[in-house]
Amino acid sequence: MLELSGRTHRDGDLAIEAVDLRRRFGDTLAADGISLKVPRGSVFGLLGPNGAGKTTTVRMLTTLLRPDSGTARVAGYDVVRDAVEVRRRIGLVGQYAAVDEVLSGFQNLFMIGRLYGMNGAQAKKRANELLERFDLLEPGKKSVKTYSGGMRRRLDLAASLVVSPPILFLDEPTTGLDPNGRAATWDIISTMTKGGTTVMLTTQYLEEADQFAEQIAVIDHGKVVAEGTPAQLKARLGKSTLVVHLHDGMTEAKAIAAVTPFAASPPAVRQNELVVQLRDLDQTAEIIAALARVGGNLDQIHIAKASMDDVFFELTGKNRAQEGVAA
Repeated sequence: MLELSGRTHRDGDLAIEAVDLRRRFGDTLAADGISLKVPRGSVFGLLGPNGAGKTTTVRMLTTLLRPDSGTARVAGYDVVRDAVEVRRRIGLVGQYAAVDEVLSGFQNLFMIGRLYGMNGAQAKKRANELLERFDLLEPGKKSVKTYSGGMRRRLDLAASLVVSPPILFLDEPTTGLDPNGRAATWDIISTMTKGGTTVMLTTQYLEEADQFAEQIAVIDHGKVVAEGTPAQLKARLGKSTLVVHLHDGMTEAKAIAAVTPFAASPPAVRQNELVVQLRDLDQTAEIIAALARVGGNLDQIHIAKASMDDVFFELTGKNRAQEGVAA
């Protein structure tokens, strides 16, 4: 595993700590020694291809799945021995809406409040507060079966927040939401984290993890293969991408010949653009000079630093289209 964070935490600083978690389904080892440390009040992202073990890890940490071996503590409680105490301190938004379709949005939230011990007035107040925050006041009067996918997703997130849990697990929370819905969801989550809530997030949106997660663990084949801040992960990759627009004065062969000495991998041509991973960004001046000698137009040359997309593909070696990872 690539360990990038360089941070140490006292046990009391940690909202979640997992040590060597393993879980097998038949011949498949879905979690193969997962170890994580999540500081209190932070947003921690889990990234990885479909089937990498992200959801299995979340299910073990939320007591929905018993690990075959290893240990985990959430809010200071063991997820196996103290499962009831763990459940009292967490909220979970899974990949699929867990609300009752027959009931209205209000009735769903009111019922959850009552199940958690609120009296009628408290449950009613909390339900209406959440419906307003998620722009569901009017739809909240109607049966959930009439909701769009995005509305159901917002209601599911609202349901997880009825009791304002200190630790919130979000398993692909914004999948199916339009850009406005995703932005609204993150506004609410950001407000919660400022109030001290810890968030563990899995997402298909790499830029979402880059923007909101303070620490990220990349999981592949049931193992943590890298961990650190988004900046640390991108810096450790050490690659920048050069994009050159090919025009009549610069052929593909000339452009490839000019940049190959500086390339970390063989250049590729896509839709009349030459794309190449650079070994060393400090050689930018030399690269531009080499391109100029073969007819390169400096206005059509772009150099970009490594993105979370680059980190993801470098560490997992997966084809984005095959894995279904959203852009």
